[in-house]
Amino acid sequence: MAQREDRRYYIDFSSVRGGDTVSEIGRTIIRLSPTEPTTQLFTGHIGCGKSTELFRLKGGLEQQNYHVVYFESDRDLEMADVDISDILLMIAHQVTEGLESVGIRLRPTYLEKMFRGLMGSLRSPVEVSDVSFSVGIASITAKAKESPEMRSQLRQYLEPRTKSIIDAINEEILDVADKQLQAQGKRGLVVIADNLDRIDPIRRADGRSQSDYLFVDRGEQLKRLNCHMIYTIPLALIFSDELPRLSNRFGTAPKLLSMVPVNTRAGEPFARGRQLLQRMVMVRAFPMLSESERWQQIDQVFDSANTLNRLVTISGGHMRNLMRLLYGCLQKGDPPITLAVLESVIRDERDALMSLIDAQEWALLFEAISQGDEQGNENYNPLLRSLFLYEYRDDEGRWFGLNPVLAETKRYRDWQASR
Repeated sequence: MAQREDRRYYIDFSSVRGGDTVSEIGRTIIRLSPTEPTTQLFTGHIGCGKSTELFRLKGGLEQQNYHVVYFESDRDLEMADVDISDILLMIAHQVTEGLESVGIRLRPTYLEKMFRGLMGSLRSPVEVSDVSFSVGIASITAKAKESPEMRSQLRQYLEPRTKSIIDAINEEILDVADKQLQAQGKRGLVVIADNLDRIDPIRRADGRSQSDYLFVDRGEQLKRLNCHMIYTIPLALIFSDELPRLSNRFGTAPKLLSMVPVNTRAGEPFARGRQLLQRMVMVRAFPMLSESERWQQIDQVFDSANTLNRLVTISGGHMRNLMRLLYGCLQKGDPPITLAVLESVIRDERDALMSLIDAQEWALLFEAISQGDEQGNENYNPLLRSLFLYEYRDDEGRWFGLNPVLAETKRYRDWQASR
């Protein structure tokens, strides 16, 4: 983790996720290609802990003397409406701003000239700061995020200039930054573009999904940046027929962060996964205590160990859902959390999910569960994105599991009984 105090909260789930994915990403940079740029893709369920792992990667790379620029893409982008020029603009903004934190102030002359020409052509002009390129470009991205009209105007101007923009980012920002970072004793620059996996799965006018268009059709341009780039991408691309083209575009397959299994693919309780999730909950309650001391305090948080086990089991190993269920319990009353309170929160969650699933989706869910490890069925993507269906990994490979909240519905029990 990037900060020492954050490391107290970190739990290593790699032993139950099929491997240490971010260590593989880091090894690619540090050991396999320390002097040549790399582009790597990282994905997983939204809320499964990708950002936590990327912060750990950031800390590890910084310990190896790399300068790391990490940013959350949805702060600059309107995720329902993204084009390549938007991503390039965001990277230029975030990298120049990140470099200023270590005293490197860049004045990319081509980009500044281009943006001044752009500003003069806009119907609602925006001033480009004379003080800082990063401040000026930040004002552009902020206004574009809020205005569909401005996004359209920007793209009309920028898209025909995409090659020149990439060349300018490389020559005026990344190459200059690399030289100045090395002068400071750094090994190089790593850029982590997080939250691009949150891009909406809308269809463009040409029928292509937004993620297919950005990462498959235009992926070659995202790969052209002269530094170590890490992009998070939508999980749907892993289960898409476009996966071979995607891997070919970037020269590497995406790295997948799987869910933490609470059951085996045969449906039996998976003790190790549950134990690690329980540890995650308890370390958040008592970060300063040793592990043995935390377990001695369990009655301060839950009325019994069974209640904690019920919490982690019903979460299905989804980090954010686990914490959301826990928060729902705390909204109802102070600790220790009783089983009755937890069951009340679970019922509310089950009712909410049931109201979202139609008959066709239930049929797809039953098909996915029956086949277990079927890959390449794009029809499952909405189920994965909606967190009706979870993806896990074990020694045999990937497999699908139903969200445990849905596994307790009458609809599912009736289907099981009819098999």
